[in-house]
This record gives sequence, structure tokens and C-alpha cells, in this order.
Amino acid sequence: MRIALFPGSFDPFTKGHEDIVLRALALFDQVIIGIGNNVNKQRYFSLDTMKFHIEECFAEQENVKVIAYDDLTARTARELGARFLLRGLRNTTDFEYENGISQVNRFVYEEIETVFLITSPHLAPISSSIIRDLHRYGQNVDDFLPYDLLEKSET
Repeated sequence: MRIALFPGSFDPFTKGHEDIVLRALALFDQVIIGIGNNVNKQRYFSLDTMKFHIEECFAEQENVKVIAYDDLTARTARELGARFLLRGLRNTTDFEYENGISQVNRFVYEEIETVFLITSPHLAPISSSIIRDLHRYGQNVDDFLPYDLLEKSET
């Protein structure tokens, strides 16, 4: 079984993230969306809120699972039986950052392969940090999210 872990803080989970998962379903038998705990970041949206929204987005997809984890991504992937890490790339800056992380992940879990999917062009400008800034200052962010934030909001 080809299992991919799609790790991230997903703060918030965007239409760009959703697009990566949906496209990855053609490549993998199962995609596990892993909401990681980044000790260097203070969450804007609670982990429980994001887990709820992501699960709702993929409620019809039996081969998508959502978890929260608090460990090294490569170790989490190994524990889950995932041989692939799934990452989306919006631009060359993302590639430089993700390339370094993928090398470290291979050091921790030699059998892991990182698979990069290029973000669909119309979604490339979307980033979680931009969405947080817009939301923080009262702007409507519905066009960037695959769910309604008001459905369960714990901001």
C-alpha cells in the first residue's frame, strides 16, 4: 500500500492544500494529513479547529485520514507506515526550504521519499500566513479556504 504523509501546521488549511491532497489521491492509496506541532510557531487557529475542518473537507474520501502529531515528521511517517512525504511547492523559495527538510528526513528515515507537487497556478498566491493576516484584520478569507471558518471557530 502506497501511503503518503502530508505534514504541515495547516494554520489554516487552504484551498492550495486541498488541491495538493486531491491530486495526490491519484498517486497514493492513502494520504494522511498530519497536523504537526511546530514549537517555533504560536498557532492562530487551534489544532482542534483545523482538525475538524480538514476532516469535514475530506469526509467523503475514505482514503484520506487526518491526524495530529508531536514528533519528528520522519519518525511519525515511519510509525504510520508511510514511505512518502507529500509537499506542495508554490515557488522556488518553497523548493529551497523543502529541499533541505527532505534531506534531513532521509537522514532520520532512510526509506522515506519526498514527493513534490507543484501548486496549481490559480492557487499559488495563497499562503496560510497571508490568510492569517487578512483574517486578523477583519477581512473575509472564504475565497481561500475549502470550508467555512464560522462553522466551528475557536480563534
